Amino acid sequence: MNARKVKKILISQPRPNSEKSPYFDIAEKYHVDVHFYPFIKVERVSIKEFRQQRINILDFTAVVFTARTAVDKFFSICEEMKIAIPETMKYFCVSETVALYLQKYIVYRKRKIFFSQTGKIDGLNNAFTKHSKENFLLPVPEEHNDEICSHLDAKKINYTKSVMYRTVSNTFEENEQLDYDMIIFFSPLGIQSLMTNFPDFKQGDMAIGCFGSSTAKTVVEVGMRLDCEAPQPDYPSMTAALEAFLKENHKNHN
Repeated sequence: MNARKVKKILISQPRPNSEKSPYFDIAEKYHVDVHFYPFIKVERVSIKEFRQQRINILDFTAVVFTARTAVDKFFSICEEMKIAIPETMKYFCVSETVALYLQKYIVYRKRKIFFSQTGKIDGLNNAFTKHSKENFLLPVPEEHNDEICSHLDAKKINYTKSVMYRTVSNTFEENEQLDYDMIIFFSPLGIQSLMTNFPDFKQGDMAIGCFGSSTAKTVVEVGMRLDCEAPQPDYPSMTAALEAFLKENHKNHN
């Protein structure tokens, strides 16, 4: 079954902060209505759950941050537990973006902050070697791969892992209708959320788009038809793939 003419699209992500997003350019160019609503959200663990891990944040002299979300959840726990982080705390960040994000919570220039130039953990190797005597705390999401831990183990770093946040299904209004011609997903969890929130969902001639190979695999596994996929050699981004799809879709329906 071919997709119907696409006029209304649901992007399962938060609305972009900037009106300069390519999604808005596509909406204007192809006269489509674009809506944003994330199927999943990140929530912090409760203080009770954190306490069950028997971790005392002030026992640590350094923190490893792998994402801005980890920064938010770490400082949120500190704030709720009224923990004042000493100025001597060192921060090791997986990218400059994450490092600069720390300015939301601390006076940047007065702190010891290290970041990877490559956006990967191995870009911190020199910093880890120089500061190998530190006691590191590693905030992680509930579902995480052990790539970072394996790297820290290999470097013989003294660290403790702490689960500080998790990804959960977002909630929808009780009588919410998925009145769209196309939905675009960005993670397998988003598709699981769709199935949880709309157990009677039938794709029919609605188009499904997705980003990432694991998301594509999940679309097929749940028995849906995948109409638009990124990244592809010609379409590295979701917006590039969407534009190519809409061009073809509208041509076929004119």
